[in-house]
Amino acid sequence: MLDNRKPYLPKLQGLVNTPRTWEAFTEMLDAVIDLHHKKLEQAVEPVDLYKAQGAVQALRQLKFLRDEVNASQKTDKKAA
Repeated sequence: MLDNRKPYLPKLQGLVNTPRTWEAFTEMLDAVIDLHHKKLEQAVEPVDLYKAQGAVQALRQLKFLRDEVNASQKTDKKAA
């Protein structure tokens, strides 16, 4: 069922299951999250605060991409 809604997940296996690549990706996410945290600290306007919060939330969700891809694989194997 997941595969029908997210057909791109199997295509991401190379990214999430290659340790060196995944570590580099998560390091990049952490660096960008840090930048948005600085924006949060310096925000004067509420809109800027909300934008930075949303960006941090989206980036943190990307850190769970590996779990989502691997879960979809398990679901596909059970369905087969």
